[in-house]
Amino acid sequence: MLHPSYSDLMKVVNSEVEPGEAPVVNSRYSIVMATSRRARQIIGGSKAMVDSKDKKPLSVAVEELNQGKIKILSEEDDQQS
Repeated sequence: MLHPSYSDLMKVVNSEVEPGEAPVVNSRYSIVMATSRRARQIIGGSKAMVDSKDKKPLSVAVEELNQGKIKILSEEDDQQS
């Protein structure tokens, strides 16, 4: 089982959304895609933003997301960058 849960991760990601705006993520798929992308970056040599001793890259990516160290961009923000 994933700890924290998908719903907890979605709350963290959407915590900065203003009332009335669409949430950044509204599905598990978005969480999975974001954490897997970050895990690949860590495997590729990116420095972890949390303690990564004896942890797998995906676990590190989930912890980074849960602590707010990484952000998921909405599709609109991603296209602008």
